[in-house]
Amino acid sequence: MPPSEARPGSLPGLFRGIFVKVGALPFLLVVLLIVFSAANKYFLGLQNLLDMLHEGVFTSLAALGQLFVLISGGFDLSIGANIALTSVTSATVMSSVYAAYPHDPALAIAAGIIAVLVVGLLVGLVNGIGVAYLEVNPFIVTLATASAFQGITLLISQGQEVSGLPKGFVDRVGSGNWLGFPVAAWIALPLILLLYVLLARARYGRYIFAIGSSPGAARVAGIRVPVQILITYVICAVAVAIGGFLLTARVSSGEPLLGAEYTLTSITAAVIGGASLRGGEGSIGGTLLGVVFVIFLSNGMDLMGLSANHEMIALGAALIFAVVIDRQRARAVAAGFRRRLAVETSRDAEESGPGATPP
Repeated sequence: MPPSEARPGSLPGLFRGIFVKVGALPFLLVVLLIVFSAANKYFLGLQNLLDMLHEGVFTSLAALGQLFVLISGGFDLSIGANIALTSVTSATVMSSVYAAYPHDPALAIAAGIIAVLVVGLLVGLVNGIGVAYLEVNPFIVTLATASAFQGITLLISQGQEVSGLPKGFVDRVGSGNWLGFPVAAWIALPLILLLYVLLARARYGRYIFAIGSSPGAARVAGIRVPVQILITYVICAVAVAIGGFLLTARVSSGEPLLGAEYTLTSITAAVIGGASLRGGEGSIGGTLLGVVFVIFLSNGMDLMGLSANHEMIALGAALIFAVVIDRQRARAVAAGFRRRLAVETSRDAEESGPGATPP
């Protein structure tokens, strides 16, 4: 009997049911935990766990922003360029204000926050208008804007890092802890909860799931598809920009090449966490688990002495694996639907009598 036809009560059917519901990610996390904790005793140490949590803040915001776009049926290749542009712009604003008002660092930080929100809004509007209103393929739009944003970043910074940030911003936000957890995590937590509410509890979330599943059906249902797609790209860009701001505090300067790897890691975390490249699927919890997978993989390879080149190879392989798993889950769901339909048709035929025509 083929695996796709395994009986629900059988052992293969049980494993297939678990796979359809939760995917392969929980099993992969267990494998990573076993392998890396056996390879290095510090992997599950408290300090290393806090370091992974800190890194996970930036990856989470990028991945959750990517999740929203993926659910709507698109994707964003400009995330890395957004982080770099946010880093350089906010650092330039903060250093200028701080130099003018050295006794008021809060004013410089406030100016930096405003710059972050403006950058995120503009990036989201440019991407959203290109996809939603000009109806250009998201791949082309975000690939083009990634190049444009990176060029603007290099023009602003002249290819040099931007220093002179307020000391409190670097010490408290970048590396500070509160109640035993990184300050950056406390800052990101309300935003993550807001994203959860928008996706799982608000009408907007139902709209983008409908758009990602079938844009035509969403239009027939009265959903203003271009408006919702535009909002989605703005949400993505603002979430990523805030992550870039926190990352700037972590590295203590505006970096024109900061965040290049987050485009790949955001897509990998979202897809391996259950988001579909076809649109219409994904969840906050699944994506955060995907972030845990990415962070475990990167940190574990660091502790094993492997270089960043090896990590990029591993992340690329993980993304390919996630896409394959996504297709297999889709096939398993379709097979389950066909099986239920066949059972219901057979039951209806039996109830209709031997001479009746099945509906």
